[in-house]
Amino acid sequence: MFDHVSLRVSDLPFAVGALGAGLRELGIEQTADTPSFARWGNFVLMQDNDDRPPTRRVHVAFIAKAQADVDRFWQAGVDAGLVDDGPAGPRPHYADDYYAGFLKDAAGNGFEAVYRDGDRPRGNIDHVAIRASDLEASTSFYATAGAAAGLTIRGQTAERTGFSVSGPGGVFGVFAGEPTEHIHIAFSGDDDAVRRFHADAIAAGYQSNGEPGERPDYHDGYYAAFVLDPDGNNIEVVNHNR
Repeated sequence: MFDHVSLRVSDLPFAVGALGAGLRELGIEQTADTPSFARWGNFVLMQDNDDRPPTRRVHVAFIAKAQADVDRFWQAGVDAGLVDDGPAGPRPHYADDYYAGFLKDAAGNGFEAVYRDGDRPRGNIDHVAIRASDLEASTSFYATAGAAAGLTIRGQTAERTGFSVSGPGGVFGVFAGEPTEHIHIAFSGDDDAVRRFHADAIAAGYQSNGEPGERPDYHDGYYAAFVLDPDGNNIEVVNHNR
């Protein structure tokens, strides 16, 4: 599943206020609030800095429990200063029961609330989509490195690749286009999955961004590894051992 998804933003107070207003309408409560980051369960906003630029062109969809919650999410976000990227309503071209509203920020990041019937992923996030400068290369990366964390290809066209995230953990999409920049996505796994993720990626020629090991500065028992995808995004597999 998605353990966490972290975006860096240039104006953290604005982002927390604007997106937080929408998330409250979904019943997603803020679980951390500091001068440098804010968290809502498995979704995190962080302040950018000189070494870590803002995230651009990622799409994160949040789980809504009812259609009316989608309506309120969209309206709250627009009222708080986010850009309307598609008003709340049915999206039958996705699925017969797909009801969603879309917002966008100044960096081109998209935020969606989606309601649909049936089982939903654990956590707050329904799906995440990124864009890739080379769809074939990115598909190969996530199929190779992500296998240890349970990513499997569920569909593929010339324009996109969809992955299922085990758990059930939702859907991860990779689309051709101007690439997503500076996103951090962490998938859940046990210690063996952390090691296999890193080993498989390195064996395939991808760049390590942190070998498997304990990260006590996060919390005791935080065991993780990090690898850069072909567009330089920081991808992690983590076991919290708690």
